[in-house]
Amino acid sequence: MGRGRVQLKRIENKINRQVTFSKRRTGLLKKAHEISVLCDAQVALVVFSNKGKLFEYATDSCMDQILDRYERYSYAERQLVEPDFESQCNWTFEYSRLKAKVELLQRNQRHYLGEDLDSLTLKEIQSLEHQLETALKQIRLRKNQLMHESISELQKKERAMQEQNNLLAKKIKEKEKAAAEEVHNWEQQNNGLNLLPQPLPCLNMGGTQQDEFLQVRRNQLDLTLEPLYSCNLGCFAA
Repeated sequence: MGRGRVQLKRIENKINRQVTFSKRRTGLLKKAHEISVLCDAQVALVVFSNKGKLFEYATDSCMDQILDRYERYSYAERQLVEPDFESQCNWTFEYSRLKAKVELLQRNQRHYLGEDLDSLTLKEIQSLEHQLETALKQIRLRKNQLMHESISELQKKERAMQEQNNLLAKKIKEKEKAAAEEVHNWEQQNNGLNLLPQPLPCLNMGGTQQDEFLQVRRNQLDLTLEPLYSCNLGCFAA
């Protein structure tokens, strides 16, 4: 007796519904991977559980590229089919596109921070690890470049300060040399003044010695004048 066709309707039992979702999800992801490998097709699969948890699969983990391709194709298809598409619908479509892109960016950001990794497969985790290693290499390269530029700038400042110090030291030596020459010239001028003839010392006698000296000179004059006085008296007597 063959198995009858299962009627497709919502499973009311919560546990059975969760088990069925887990099995069908695994099978769906497996089929998506098989068609991607066997047929060399680009496949993007997005599944949200009733609790809002995301499950996805993309060929070579290129979900962003596939979604961008889908958006470009869908937009071009709508432009061809409905050239007179209303402006309101265009804005609605643009809003939906941007909202999906923001959600994708936010999810990728959480993955880069090491969050919400349960839904990723081994291949997706390896791809994420490779992206982080590449980004880390770029960051370190940029850091080394900035450090090298900073060191070069500091070396330039050091050379400029050294040149300024050398210039100041040269000016100080020149001023010291000029001051030494002024001192030398001043000493030579003072030595020239000391070589001029000095005035003779004046005789400065006390009052007693000066009186004795005058008395001696009077006595000498009296002795000299005494013979002349006697001769003159004899002439008058004759």
